[in-house]
Amino acid sequence: MRPFSKIVRSVKAFREELARRQGRVVEAPAPLPLAKRPRIGIALGGGFARGMTHIGVLKVFEQERIPIDYIAGTSVGAVIGAAYCSGMSAKEMEEIAMLVRFKDFARWTISRFALCSNDRMTGFLEKLLKVPTFEKLRIPLAVAATDLTTGQGVVFKSGSLIDAVRASCAYPGMFLPVNLDGKLYVDGLLGYPVPAKPLREMGAERVISVHLAAHWVTGKGPRHIFDVIGQCFSIAQERMSTFWKQHTDLMVEPDIARFGYDEFQRSPEMIAIGEAATRAILPQVRAWLEGTQPELAPAELQTQSAEKSSSKVSGAPALQPTPLTAK
Repeated sequence: MRPFSKIVRSVKAFREELARRQGRVVEAPAPLPLAKRPRIGIALGGGFARGMTHIGVLKVFEQERIPIDYIAGTSVGAVIGAAYCSGMSAKEMEEIAMLVRFKDFARWTISRFALCSNDRMTGFLEKLLKVPTFEKLRIPLAVAATDLTTGQGVVFKSGSLIDAVRASCAYPGMFLPVNLDGKLYVDGLLGYPVPAKPLREMGAERVISVHLAAHWVTGKGPRHIFDVIGQCFSIAQERMSTFWKQHTDLMVEPDIARFGYDEFQRSPEMIAIGEAATRAILPQVRAWLEGTQPELAPAELQTQSAEKSSSKVSGAPALQPTPLTAK
């Protein structure tokens, strides 16, 4: 093959020299078109207060301008995912996390079904979320819950954000089941401990799963009934891990075993651990994007569109709100 390649180079050089003498410019070959950027989804698993780690994960992607096309969340992952997809920045969530405590979204209750109710979460989410429905989110979101009657995992992608998140956070034994349209729902960890599969169904070509692996009971034994219930579900979750790992391309597994499920006051530490764990996988994420066509993520497209709309109406007379009527 070497003699042939020499002939090809000689012919090429002769053609270029001939063109130069004739005063013609030889055009360089057109660059090859860049490949299309893969759609990236992030699955945020459950973990109560340990879920503050998710804020650190999103913070790194935001700082490094890694595009996020889809998010799916279970339990606290649904809360963090909904807040972020609604338009809240990681920095804003970090500030709120410093102040959040268990009492902000839970209250003790007398019931044969659970020890607490998460109805306070309605007011908490009304203040937290910037939009009320899935349809108005800046990033497509899936919220995982479990149908208590059938045992099937359920994925919410439309309608009320608050209802879906409350259902996803109804931890069995701790919180009362949430009744939506005559159906009872409990925490999504029973159907989708880490909701990687829903991201594939939404169109994600690359899935990053954030798994908050930690037991509820230490060598000292359980402190109360919540530790017993939590430890049982933690064991079951580990046994179910193969089901979501098969839909995962990269896994972020922050070291949060030393944190208690209710230690919201230690949010700054957990956020920092989430950041460190995410930076460890950045080289692999960047490899997905290398040589691909630069493209805005859904959140950036919406921001750009809003800025254009704002510039169009600048200087125009203020619009009066239209009264809303029930439908």
